[in-house]
Parts: sequence; structure tokens; C-alpha cells
Amino acid sequence: MSPPPSATSPGQPPAPSPLDARSPAPTPPVPELRWHQRLNVMTVSLIVFAIAVVASTPALRGSGRQLDYVGNVQRFLGYFFPPDFSVWRETLRALGETAQIAVMATAFAIVIAIPLGIAGARTLSPGWMVGCARMTLNGIRTVPSLIWALIGVAIVGANPLAGVIGLTFYSVGYLGKFFSDAFESVDIEVARGLRAIGAGRIQAFHHGVWPHAKPLVWSYVLWMIEYNLRSAAIIGYVGAGGLGVQLAGYQEYYEWEKFATVLIFILGLVTLLDLLGEWVRGRITRKLNRRGRV
Repeated sequence: MSPPPSATSPGQPPAPSPLDARSPAPTPPVPELRWHQRLNVMTVSLIVFAIAVVASTPALRGSGRQLDYVGNVQRFLGYFFPPDFSVWRETLRALGETAQIAVMATAFAIVIAIPLGIAGARTLSPGWMVGCARMTLNGIRTVPSLIWALIGVAIVGANPLAGVIGLTFYSVGYLGKFFSDAFESVDIEVARGLRAIGAGRIQAFHHGVWPHAKPLVWSYVLWMIEYNLRSAAIIGYVGAGGLGVQLAGYQEYYEWEKFATVLIFILGLVTLLDLLGEWVRGRITRKLNRRGRV
């Protein structure tokens, strides 16, 4: 009896199976990329930054004199200790005025910066409007806060209102930029879908863009309040009210112990605001996560 056709005779190699016939062809070798093809935005940015660091080393040159740098620092810091807390009532009053300046300036800046942020977002506005809005924000940020405070003093005199005016304009430059970036980071398809079913521009923005951008917006607002608290303590040097008036007086008469007390009060307020900001951001994030799971 002869063996079946599928059987192999002794000494002969087995016939190839159908699976072997269907095995994929070997993968061709991947061509090696040249050095310039491996570059990306992050790599180029790091290279440019490294070149800028090397080119900026002349800024580290000193006066050329042999000075005891460590001794100078120790001697200067020694003037601040121990702090003189006898001025705590005056400092607390000035701290309250500084907080009022920072809060009012941030509130006015929010009202102005939101329209500018929308106009500066490429996903929400036409190109000509984006260019105008961004150039306006760049021009505002070019002027330091101390110069804006000087402009405020020139307009209304040396009082806290000058500080509010100066910090308002200064804050608009940053909040407008931050808001436009936040709006651009949102998926615009939801707003476009609302527009397609008949919603107005304001309705599409309110329901399609704002809920997703709100955590970033409020995070930037809290950061701006904290920043304005520190700035409001400085603009008083030019007569714009707040703790800066105290700092300027103590520095003029070399009363560094009292100067240290003012800095301690500023540190306490900034730390409290930072903890409050973390709590608010955490609540907003948890609320958004619960909505996403529903």
C-alpha cells in the first residue's frame, strides 16, 4: 500500500506548509537620517538657548576689584536681623492698601483682557484682528510696571489710584496673552458644531469654548493677583501707594530691620494666596473630571 500524498519519504525534506508560503517578506532596512533631518523644534530651541548662554557670559564680569563677596552678603543680610516688629500696625495698614490695589487692577485687567484674548486667538478671530491684538499686547508688555505707575502718577497724582491705573495696563498685556493661548488650546470643533445648528457667536463661545478654557483662565488670574501683590509693593517707590512707600522710606534711612518686617508680611500674604490658588485649582479640576466621567 502506497503512503498518502501528504506523507514524506525518509531522507526527503518536508514539503513547505501553506503557513510558510504566507510568511511576510523581510522588512527592508530603515534608511539612516542625516543630522539635520533629526532636528525638531525642541532640539533647535535648546541649541539656540545654549548658544545664547555662551554668548551672554560677558555679563558675569564684575568691577575688576578684589572684593569679599561672601563677607559683603553676610554683612548686608545681618542688617535685616532681627526684624523690628514695632511697625506692624503701619505695615498691616499698608498691606491692606497694597492688596486693594492688586485686586482692583486685576479686576479691571480681566475685563479688558478677555476681549483682547479672544481677538488674539487664531482659532477664534480673523488674521488681521489677531495681528492687531497681538501687537497691542506686545506693546503693553514692553513698558515695565514701574513706568506704567509713573504714567499713573502723572495722570492722577501720587496716590493708590495711580497704582491701580499702572498695574491695570501692565496686567492687560500679560492676561491678554495668557487668555489667547488658553482659548487656542481648546478644541474648537464643539463651538463650530454649535454654530452649525444655529447658535450665536456668544452662545457658541460660552458653551463650546469657555467651559474648557475656564480652569486655565482662573489659574492665570490667580497668578496675576499674586504677581500684582509683589508689584504693588514696588510701585510705591514712585508714589503709587501701598507698601512701596514704606519700603522706600526705610531704605532711604537704612532702617533694614523695619524693611525686613515689611518683607515678612509680603511673604505671608503671597504664601496664603498661593495656598488659596492651589485649593481653587484643585476644586475646578475635580469638578471637570467628574463631568468627564458622567
